[in-house]
Amino acid sequence: MHSLPNTILIRVFALILAVLCASCSLGQGPLFGGGESDAVDQPAVEKQSPARVQESYRGKAEASAYTETEDSRSPAPTAATRSNPAAPAAKPVSAKPQTTRIALRDNVPERYTVKKGDTLWDIAALFLKDPWLWPEIWYFNPQIDNPHLIYPGDVLILVYVNGQPQLRVVRDGEALPTDTTTTTPTVTQTTPRMVVPEAPRGLRTQKLSPRIREESLEKAIPTIPVSVIEPFLIKPRVVTKKELRRAPYVVSSLDRHLATAEGHTIYVRNLKSDEDVRYNIFRPGAELRDPRNGKVLGYETILVSEAKLVRLGDPATLEITRSLRETLDGDRVLPAEDGKISYNFLPREPKHNVEGEIIWLVDSLFQTAQRQVVIVNLGQRAGMEIGTVLAIEQRGGSVQDSFADEGFNRVELPNERAGLLMIFRVFDRVSYGLIMESKRAVHLNDIVRNPTPQADLANED
Repeated sequence: MHSLPNTILIRVFALILAVLCASCSLGQGPLFGGGESDAVDQPAVEKQSPARVQESYRGKAEASAYTETEDSRSPAPTAATRSNPAAPAAKPVSAKPQTTRIALRDNVPERYTVKKGDTLWDIAALFLKDPWLWPEIWYFNPQIDNPHLIYPGDVLILVYVNGQPQLRVVRDGEALPTDTTTTTPTVTQTTPRMVVPEAPRGLRTQKLSPRIREESLEKAIPTIPVSVIEPFLIKPRVVTKKELRRAPYVVSSLDRHLATAEGHTIYVRNLKSDEDVRYNIFRPGAELRDPRNGKVLGYETILVSEAKLVRLGDPATLEITRSLRETLDGDRVLPAEDGKISYNFLPREPKHNVEGEIIWLVDSLFQTAQRQVVIVNLGQRAGMEIGTVLAIEQRGGSVQDSFADEGFNRVELPNERAGLLMIFRVFDRVSYGLIMESKRAVHLNDIVRNPTPQADLANED
């Protein structure tokens, strides 16, 4: 009978201890002689400054690279701050942008309005001496649709963050910044930012997202001229000898024309299936050999036209629906591959050191220049990707030194940079590249390797 009051007292005492421990852990007062400093030292998770929310929104890596306010230079956000549901992390351009390599052009514009017909490379060349470093200064704004693309009508502004140049886009009628001077470090905010407090525990929340005007990917400006590279983006472009030998071929045409074009009817042999309706007509091209060892890397094919199947048989009847070149008897016929071709990709340098050679000049015999297509002996095996930029170098060769004291000696001259090319089509062991810049004529067997930024060259001098 006397054990019941004791049990109650024990439970009350345990409850008091639990309350005291909870109060101490929350820093709500000097319960055990801790003083006021115990409460001050505790992190205030519920209250965040606007800069902290912005750091959480853009991710820890990007916030450390692009600091916008004095407050954002405070210690890194806590785990609770990073998990704020109102601030999803956005993927930055690079975890550690190497902005020290950036060399701006003289008289660089503070802003530029994108026009139809522009290319990303041409716009980058307005601001940068090395247009292929574009991703290192481009700001990916997570609050706009397709932040990695640029559309006609967009306004590009040059701002500085911690003294480093940064390009941003103003879209959909947003107010242009009033201060974009490049003489002093300045920060320009192109989109409104909102601090969203965390909801109290126990309450249901609904996440709201800003409405974004959708832009068609086809309307975005291309990286390089579409008209130049389009004929080279239809698969296959490099095939084996066996594939060419087994491919169907044009044997003749209606009215027996020597050359046919769009709208003409042609007859094709060895077309044994009606599963495919659309076809690409190719012409056997050059044999591609590696100059280092003489091995055959593949055979180039030249796209001449597109056709659709009218009637299966031997020969089968096809109608030419699009003509890029005249179609001749003997041209090969292969099924057209479905799939969208993207003209929007970022220029980039190789992921590791590479060196190769130009092994073929497309539509040229001895030399070529800017806006022309070449083939290099570097492919997927060498780490090539669409958008990879390579420097073109001419071999220095050697000369006879007849003025040396020790007599006639051979002197090796240094290689000289001739231009830049961008890879736009990649195969296993070869790639197609478009010459973006050329200081002098580009020749067969010119060297291609990693480009060196102008800022690095200036440091070497």
